[in-house]
Amino acid sequence: MKYLLFTATVFCAIAFKGYAQEAPPNNQTFSFSIQECVNYAYEHQNTVVNSGLDVKSAEYKVKETTGIGLPQVSGTAGIQDYLKIPTTLLPGEFFGAPGTFVPVKFGVKYQSNLGVNLSQKLFDGSYFVGLQASKTYKELSIRSYTRSKITANVNVTKAYYQVLVSDEQVKLLDANIAQLKQQVDQTVAQNKQGFVEMIDVDRITVQYNNLVTNRENVIRSLALNYQLLKFQMGMPIDDNLLLTSKLQDINLADNTGDLAVDTAFYHNRIEYNLQQTNVKLNQLDLKNKKTAYLPSLNFNGNYTASYQNNGFGKLYSAVFPSSYIGLSLNVPVFSGGQRLNQVRQSKIIVQKSQNDLNDLKNQLSLQAKTANVNFINGLQTLNNQKANQALAREVLRVSKIKYQQGVGSSIEVTQAQTALEDADNKYIQGLYDALVSKVDLDQAYGRIQ
Repeated sequence: MKYLLFTATVFCAIAFKGYAQEAPPNNQTFSFSIQECVNYAYEHQNTVVNSGLDVKSAEYKVKETTGIGLPQVSGTAGIQDYLKIPTTLLPGEFFGAPGTFVPVKFGVKYQSNLGVNLSQKLFDGSYFVGLQASKTYKELSIRSYTRSKITANVNVTKAYYQVLVSDEQVKLLDANIAQLKQQVDQTVAQNKQGFVEMIDVDRITVQYNNLVTNRENVIRSLALNYQLLKFQMGMPIDDNLLLTSKLQDINLADNTGDLAVDTAFYHNRIEYNLQQTNVKLNQLDLKNKKTAYLPSLNFNGNYTASYQNNGFGKLYSAVFPSSYIGLSLNVPVFSGGQRLNQVRQSKIIVQKSQNDLNDLKNQLSLQAKTANVNFINGLQTLNNQKANQALAREVLRVSKIKYQQGVGSSIEVTQAQTALEDADNKYIQGLYDALVSKVDLDQAYGRIQ
């Protein structure tokens, strides 16, 4: 089966990835519907959890950027012990010895300074743009979080459907095995009475054994599908999971006509929203490059308390304060064309991101149309396989009656049984394909959020 092969491949990839999750002391048992499994994944699936942490990190980034524009206050402290006080040579004229230099020591042995610095941005274009960019970055992280939830939703739903379809396949196999076992017993009894040959018994026994083996294989695949579902949910593999949703509860009605009316569905796609945010970030980067032409103005203030003395014990007995306030203005004049070329490069990046947005719109439209066609084809194939399954079952019933009445051969019964098994397999595959195409359709039209 195609979907069973896909399951095995994915699970092997999971094993090599080395996924590890701390198991609780006692294995727990959960009874979940599809939506409950999805909600569990939102809270426990590693990718979703990490995306949620990215949102919190982005919130802190906004606060960090905001803090740049608030007053910045810092304190300084220092103490020096001049083991050798610096000496300065003064002209001898000051001391009545012209033509010579007299060494003089200035200062004291111990000095200490305690100060407070204050700075405040009054105008800086890059700061205001950076504040906008940090908020847009937060928006990007929120949308990335939404994308991770959508991905988890899709993966969990498909894995849930795999389990339901495998369980349905087991039921069909059980029904076929039960009726085939009855036929085997009847054929053995007829052989003992001399009504049928031993080759008829061997032929139907081989078919029965193959069916039993097939069921055992599907049972093992079913257990694997349960583990895959728990992995997609972020649930410990050793926990027990019971599914409460049923196949008959899933609505596979064809509503593609309603979707065709919605021509702006791509606005609901998270991929389109993410690209829009990227365009906005590139535009803000361009705006930031342009602010490099603007002057910046800052306020500065300082207060320093100086202490000096030749005795350490009396160092802080007298204070010599100093303070100042002032403004600093930085006016860009000429940068050798660097700013101009940076602006030109940013304009090109904005244009490219806008082109990518338009291209993404076409991609999403094509993806939606493809999903629409696949869903319609899947439904038609499923309905056809249902009809073929019913026909194959009726052919088997008639073949058995003819064989029992002596007007048919055991080969016809065997062929009819094989045809029913093939019809069941195609029905299972068609059922799985239809369910998956429904999920892909919902995702393509942005109905999974």
